[in-house]
Amino acid sequence: MPLSRAKIAATAIRIADAHGLEGLSVRKIAKELGVGPMRLYDYVLNRSELLDLMVDAVYAQIAEAGQHSEWRATVLAIVHRTRAATLDHEWFADLLGARPHIGPHALAVGESIAAALSQAPGVRGVDDLQRAVGALNAFIVGALRSEITERRTARSTGTDVSAWQAALGPYLTRMLETGRYPTVARLVIDGAHLNAEETFHHNLITILDGITSHPHT
Repeated sequence: MPLSRAKIAATAIRIADAHGLEGLSVRKIAKELGVGPMRLYDYVLNRSELLDLMVDAVYAQIAEAGQHSEWRATVLAIVHRTRAATLDHEWFADLLGARPHIGPHALAVGESIAAALSQAPGVRGVDDLQRAVGALNAFIVGALRSEITERRTARSTGTDVSAWQAALGPYLTRMLETGRYPTVARLVIDGAHLNAEETFHHNLITILDGITSHPHT
């Protein structure tokens, strides 16, 4: 069976989807492909290059969101597609913001986002565009890493996050009853467990509204 970088990346992605990055190894990939481990090094120099290939394969999926006639629709489509791809490949969240993503598909997605944001009413020059891209990327990284962490916590504890927080029990109750943290107490005790997708969309819209407006100095 002929090997290729794309085939190696696809196999690595399947393993990482099932076992996480910590369960990914050249030996496992080689076994899955039915070749000796050393064969892979004819195609991929090291683990870092393998991760780059995997990341760019995910960006190829994100790029399927495509371009829309209106800048905001393009950004919404790409960012929601990024979330969907991350939920499909949780390990991707571990690499968001942790290493430069400069593969061809990653650059294509970055170009689409930057080009769309450059059309926003509040973006009047390269400085504004740089800030807008930075703010959006910071939201994406933070929101998706947080959501994946919550999913992993729910799996490892066999419960949802709110129940896991309640399970902290005596300590948290004792601290909140001191009265020193009234707003935190409201969030813990009275706060509804929000729908992840709706919350992500709401916060994304907030970010885009901020980018659209002209900041006050």
